[in-house]
Amino acid sequence: MNMGLLTGKVALVTGGSRGIGRGIALELVKAGCSVVINYRKNEVEAEKTLNALNEIGYAKAFKADVSSYFECKAMIEEIIKEFGKIDILVNNAGVSKVGLFIDAKEEEWDYIMNTNLKGVFNCCHSLVPHMLSKNGGSIINISSMWGNVGASCEVIYSASKGGINSFTKALAKELGPSNIRVNAISPGVIDTEMNSWLSEEEVSELQEDIPLCKFGECEDIGNTVVFLASDKSKYITGQVITVDGGML
Repeated sequence: MNMGLLTGKVALVTGGSRGIGRGIALELVKAGCSVVINYRKNEVEAEKTLNALNEIGYAKAFKADVSSYFECKAMIEEIIKEFGKIDILVNNAGVSKVGLFIDAKEEEWDYIMNTNLKGVFNCCHSLVPHMLSKNGGSIINISSMWGNVGASCEVIYSASKGGINSFTKALAKELGPSNIRVNAISPGVIDTEMNSWLSEEEVSELQEDIPLCKFGECEDIGNTVVFLASDKSKYITGQVITVDGGML
């Protein structure tokens, strides 16, 4: 369906070694994109994803911690040196911790905010000057339905994703005149390893809360990314698109 839609484009997907990030990278490669997946520490999963991507198209992996401005800047400079450009940035890297807010420790919320929100700042700040010089680009931030409505026991995570939503809308206004589009995707419950701890009973209870009666798949997010990265969405910017089976 997406074949050739992004031929000749170069994309960077942060947190691209597994789960939703892997699903996004796969759909981008299928659409003809050269893809760089970023990962922080999981070499084994990064290698697996890389092999799967290279069976379809061209991909590379880059190890860097998005919570470090220095590492983000170095990664982006290196990719541009090799590929000549980055047309599409997908800020997907994210962490969460379930628990009561009153039990949270400062180092835990620093870790969540630095990865989820500051990581987006770091990558955008390092890449936007290059996009400005090319007069174009597409930035897609992966948020969460909890960024829209908030979740008890994931208060800091929800705050980090709510921040992404506001950042997306504001940056879109700033970069619109330079032909750089900025959008976000808020996934609902997606069938990934992150949810593998749920019991069968919990799964069916959750599915009952979803009008489409099923969890989303990683490719549902991947296909939305391809759409937002392509000219099919050339008049869409500053939007937070919720992909949740109608749950909200």
